[in-house]
Amino acid sequence: MNNIQIKVKKLKEGAVMPTRGTEYAAGSDLYACIDSPIVIAPHETVMIGTGLAMEIPAGYAGLIYPRSGIASKRGLAPANKVGVVDPDYRGEFMVAMHNHSEAPATIEPGERIVQLVITPFLTPDFEEIKGLTPEQFVLGIIRERYGSADAYLEAEYGLTPARLMRLRRMYLE
Repeated sequence: MNNIQIKVKKLKEGAVMPTRGTEYAAGSDLYACIDSPIVIAPHETVMIGTGLAMEIPAGYAGLIYPRSGIASKRGLAPANKVGVVDPDYRGEFMVAMHNHSEAPATIEPGERIVQLVITPFLTPDFEEIKGLTPEQFVLGIIRERYGSADAYLEAEYGLTPARLMRLRRMYLE
């Protein structure tokens, strides 16, 4: 297993260190560091503090994901779906928690609210060009609209899977 050291500073009394549910869990649970329960109205977003600041190493990012239980059972998930914590961020980890349900939902002090996954990332150099490679551009549009080139050929030209196989054999062998 690949381990990485993350330095964590508790900013508030009552802050709970991140925990992993099992040895093989990809994410570490983050906890609400609040003084009293917070009720989130339907379709409302509230900032929930964790009371923690972390030092994520260069080349890595922290990804904040919903916890499946709280999301599926109570409709609570990060408002931005996945939060990204850059390695140069040193402030408190805050979660914009959104209530997607039709009923009020309560966050309790010390409750596990989201999970944090630490992952390496690439930093690309972007090059402006006049146009994309035509083949990849067209295949991208076909996949987006039809799911596959075969589905496109069948929908647009009536070529059945059997006919496509015969054509492939004729032209590719």
